[in-house]
Amino acid sequence: MKRKLRINGHSHLLPYPEEIPQYMKDKGIFWVDKDRKYMLQKDWSRPVTDSSFFLNEKLAWMEKFNIDHAVVLNLSQLYGNGLRVEEMKQALRFQNDFNARIQNDHPSKFTCGFVVHPGFVRGACWEIERCVEELGMRLLCLPTHYMDTIGTWRCIFDEENEKIFELADKYNLAVEIHPYDGEKFIKLQNTSWRFHLIWMLAQCADAYHFLTLNGYYEKYPNMRVCFAHGGQLAQMNLGRRIQGFDGRPDLFEGKEHPRKAVGHKNIFFDTLVHDTGSLELLIKNQGAKQVLMGLDDPYPLGEMESESQSSYPGKILDLAVEREIITSNEYDDIWNNNVLQWLFGDDEEGKQDLIKKILS
Repeated sequence: MKRKLRINGHSHLLPYPEEIPQYMKDKGIFWVDKDRKYMLQKDWSRPVTDSSFFLNEKLAWMEKFNIDHAVVLNLSQLYGNGLRVEEMKQALRFQNDFNARIQNDHPSKFTCGFVVHPGFVRGACWEIERCVEELGMRLLCLPTHYMDTIGTWRCIFDEENEKIFELADKYNLAVEIHPYDGEKFIKLQNTSWRFHLIWMLAQCADAYHFLTLNGYYEKYPNMRVCFAHGGQLAQMNLGRRIQGFDGRPDLFEGKEHPRKAVGHKNIFFDTLVHDTGSLELLIKNQGAKQVLMGLDDPYPLGEMESESQSSYPGKILDLAVEREIITSNEYDDIWNNNVLQWLFGDDEEGKQDLIKKILS
């Protein structure tokens, strides 16, 4: 009987402190302290809450929880918003080269993403070409929102970024849409973790809003987009967007109806919604084929082992089967086939090549 693979479609990895160039610390861009206790930026720090933030510990963690392969996204702290152009280029180049090395050194364990800054479209396109053609990467990581060259915050699915989507379409790329930096443009005091618990989900919903209104899922048919954290508020918000479109058509001239995008084969969402009620709504809205496993490990808002939450990686999907939200076949697909479909689309050769690497 063919072994059923377990592929985690949303993971993160920190470089060891000694792997981060000195200029990153000198410029206050990003670094990890030598004791591996904190990740830091100028005027910002965050505790390293699990040893599996780092490579060897991550591999041990994956083995412990029977995770065959992980899709490693870029670190949100390295989107480059607000940095000087040269510093931004260096930071993103470091992230992409690091991820490329991890993928190259451990092809059976990791598929890694690369990041570009949409505020500088021409440079972003050059970096996409480099990462795909020279580094062999196939996952483009984009923020839900970014700062343009005059300091205005924009949604990633702005028409100014169509050159980026054209390249994603040309190269048959998977695209990950992930929120961050909300506290830089939402004018509220950063207390009680509100930007991670509430506003990040609203950022995803905002990006989904413009992806669907602009019809990019049809305009760029070889680009497959996955929204982090289940695009959670986008699921709850669907009816309001439909009613708004129908009730005020004058505000949406030339735009596509929100209903057209629901369940589209090139729009995916990960499972990281924290409760089976939200997962059930996601699956009812979009269909189980558009949902893929996402643990968001090793962050504390990821699906980690936790006594206080009686949690472990994969628990929400186990509960979904137990509560008859999904079938056992859908369970297997969410862990495996759906992740591969997002990564490769109709490239069956690419899927089989990755499966062979994993099984090797």
